Amino acid sequence: MDSLFGRPSTYKLKDFAPIALLSADPTILVVKKESPWKNVADFVADAKKRPNEIKYSSSGVYGTMHVAMEMFAHAAGIKLRHIPTGGGGPALTSLLGGHVDALAGGPNVSIPHIKAGTLRVLANWGDKRLGALPDVPTFKELGYKDVEFYIWSGFFAPAATPPAAIKILREATAKAVQVPDFKAAMEKMETPIYYLDAPEFQKFWDQDAERLIKAVRNIGKVQ
Repeated sequence: MDSLFGRPSTYKLKDFAPIALLSADPTILVVKKESPWKNVADFVADAKKRPNEIKYSSSGVYGTMHVAMEMFAHAAGIKLRHIPTGGGGPALTSLLGGHVDALAGGPNVSIPHIKAGTLRVLANWGDKRLGALPDVPTFKELGYKDVEFYIWSGFFAPAATPPAAIKILREATAKAVQVPDFKAAMEKMETPIYYLDAPEFQKFWDQDAERLIKAVRNIGKVQ
């Protein structure tokens, strides 16, 4: 982010050695249940008729919710009105309270409201459908090939960590993700385990970084 806008960076990606990816939840496009949009096509058609009128909330400028939504908006050729808030909770509250029209939310916090019938989900930003939402298409399915975004978590070590220590950490993590208590805790949080060992995690990380750099450049500097 800093390098895109000419600021000195406190760290670089090469300062870290990936150990393992633990989870990778795609954001999901949610709207109020009473909204007129039944699917993404409805949403896009309306947005094209009313540029900058449809409002969406986010956790803040360049945050996950902002970048994901603008990635979609850029691919769809629409202009939306961004309403940043002080975090993911306030962003969701803004949607539930009717202050905004849409949100790119995490599945774990959005699904309870979908099940309760207060929110409708239109699509997800992943490369496949979610097990918890099998009827909801991905943006890729709908023709938006470059719209892919994840809220992910993983383990890293300093790049200078000895290979022997990295090996121990990788093996320990591979065992940890199989522990029943850990699986149950992740399931309770509506966050499926998505484990990748270091080589695959490195590839995932590189691809994700490339997508995010492109998305932030498309957003540009927010005044």
